[in-house]
Amino acid sequence: MDTGVKVGDLMTRNFVHVDPDTDLKKCAQIMVKKRVGSLIIKHKDKLKGLLTEKDIIWAIVKKSKDNLKNIKAKDLMRRKIVTIRPGADITDAMQKFKKKKIRRLPVVENGKLIGYLTIKDVLKIDPGLYQMITETVKIKEETEKLNRSNINAPRKQGICEECGEFDLLYHDEAQWLCGTCYNKR
Repeated sequence: MDTGVKVGDLMTRNFVHVDPDTDLKKCAQIMVKKRVGSLIIKHKDKLKGLLTEKDIIWAIVKKSKDNLKNIKAKDLMRRKIVTIRPGADITDAMQKFKKKKIRRLPVVENGKLIGYLTIKDVLKIDPGLYQMITETVKIKEETEKLNRSNINAPRKQGICEECGEFDLLYHDEAQWLCGTCYNKR
């Protein structure tokens, strides 16, 4: 289900970024100063990685013997990053957030980093959008499961004629019922 809201409409264009050779202490200072939980690691306009607060805490605990000035962003950054295009619908972004269990998506067009989208960016526009998209993804997943099952009753999405819930419906002789009401009969 497309909302008509594009990633490019919601993304942050002035995202906080550092060079791969920036030391960890400087990265932490920038994150505190800018009040962000992550940094994009880029060189020129190319995305190189992502560094989060969690990565820095891990470094402090695991590499406490080393001075944070000796550890570079490129040493800790995540290199395999899920990205999205600016023309993608926001539902695609929400599905990636949920499926990959991530909260941040760099926005890339023609190999060039142009923006950054977080779950917070989406929720600033419409907090209900997250719930709506989550429900849509859930309904799609349930539909796919049912399509693989052996239930032969005709199906559609709509409002159950017995309990009034919006769900995947099954035709039971004269009425359309949700899975719960259909299974009670």
